[in-house]
Amino acid sequence: MPRVHPYLVLTAVALLWAGNAVAGKMAAGHISPMLLTLVRWFFATLIVAPFALPHVRTDWPVIRPRLVYLSILGMVGFASFNAIFYLAANFTTAINITIEQSAMPLVVFLANFILFRMRVAWLQIVGFALTLVGVAVTTANGDLSTLLSLDLNRGDALMVLAVLFYGGYTVALRFKPPIHWLSTIFVLSCASLAISIVYAGIEFALGMTQLPDFQGAAAALYTVIFPSLIAQSLYIRGVEMIGPNRANLFINLVPVFGALLAVLIVGEELHPFHVLALACVLGGITLAERGARGRGA
Repeated sequence: MPRVHPYLVLTAVALLWAGNAVAGKMAAGHISPMLLTLVRWFFATLIVAPFALPHVRTDWPVIRPRLVYLSILGMVGFASFNAIFYLAANFTTAINITIEQSAMPLVVFLANFILFRMRVAWLQIVGFALTLVGVAVTTANGDLSTLLSLDLNRGDALMVLAVLFYGGYTVALRFKPPIHWLSTIFVLSCASLAISIVYAGIEFALGMTQLPDFQGAAAALYTVIFPSLIAQSLYIRGVEMIGPNRANLFINLVPVFGALLAVLIVGEELHPFHVLALACVLGGITLAERGARGRGA
């Protein structure tokens, strides 16, 4: 992958993942969540295979002793996170999902502190708090008092679990072996496909499989190309470039971009609080970045 500024890489990841949130919500009721996860990783693996296999053969001596570790990464960070995310979209609202996703950086910060004693500079904490304000302003449509009325239902509990899964995956990426990024994507995608077959089989056995209609198929196609292949590849590269703590902070751009996509795709009105939220998130990232550079993180 050509050398690109990490801020641009991770901002693109946030934009594509914002689209994934929209696609996941649009898929609810039009394709069952485990089937959507299976379709996503089946075609993603199929598409990336011709480009990745030469690198996998070269990297195999390094991959083989770490195959179980890489497989767990794929099952947890790719397939399981997506399956829980799509399942949660059937039980909770988009506003709840985006708020709960914003906890990912906090999970990464805490995990790195507990497991590796990686301390966080006070400027990073301030930056994280500011981005969280931006997220809250966006998801509350400019009225923070609405956050007090949110209830934790089944979907919210599932999203909390999904956040823990992806936070753990992000922290674990620091131990990824030094192999080509295409090798990483392919191995993780294969593991995701394997566990997705199990998830879809359980869904079928329970009689809960729903075949896609046109809207479900369109949502599935988006998830195959953009969040699965492009965004995941860019995210891995972003973590390699600036580390998990700093990279994960950009996830707070997802709900801001989600609001902007709603304006462009659904035709909603752009309100001043959207601009305020974006300013908070970008300002928070800037402060956290300065704090990280000051510590040499």
